[in-house]
Amino acid sequence: MLDAALIQQCADPSLKPVIVEQFVQSVGSTDPLAVTVKSGGRLILVPKPQYAEEALALIRDNVGKAVVRVGLTQFPAGIGVKEASEIKADLVEPCENLRIGTRMFAKVLRIVAKWYGNPTNEDVFPQIFEDAVYAWKTGEFEGVGVFQAEDPDGSVTVPRHEAKEAIADDGVDGGRSDSDRTNQAKSGSADIRIDLSRIGWR
Repeated sequence: MLDAALIQQCADPSLKPVIVEQFVQSVGSTDPLAVTVKSGGRLILVPKPQYAEEALALIRDNVGKAVVRVGLTQFPAGIGVKEASEIKADLVEPCENLRIGTRMFAKVLRIVAKWYGNPTNEDVFPQIFEDAVYAWKTGEFEGVGVFQAEDPDGSVTVPRHEAKEAIADDGVDGGRSDSDRTNQAKSGSADIRIDLSRIGWR
């Protein structure tokens, strides 16, 4: 469970605290120094860092050769940098990792919601969240690299009274077909948008 004060101070303000909690629970780590390295879809065993300097060295050694995920949000290291030397130790600092991780996840949510047509149907949000989590884990959604993609305009529909229940199940099956998503989108009044300022979304 993330500390409420940490969420308040560091998480992207466009995400409600309950969504931040569920996001980190679904994809993240309780260890701010956690470094996960995968190559070809396989997990590579690496020494567990004890200090930020060790974590940074491990990240720099593997970025560019493998997929490296870091910290509380398991943020994909190397995004937006040209050289490994540009990666800074603040990536494993809890507040900074939560800040950049939740900001990126908010963008991923918007990308997924836009694909669904930003529906207002409350029943669709669990699927949007699930797809966003899967996109975070894989780096892609419907063939789009979500970390490098532009942030779409518009807001994500998260009904006030449904938000907590909607994401209570953090399981990600990742096995739904495109037709499943299409049917879900069609059932979600795909062309309707809603102002989310009342629940803190921007």
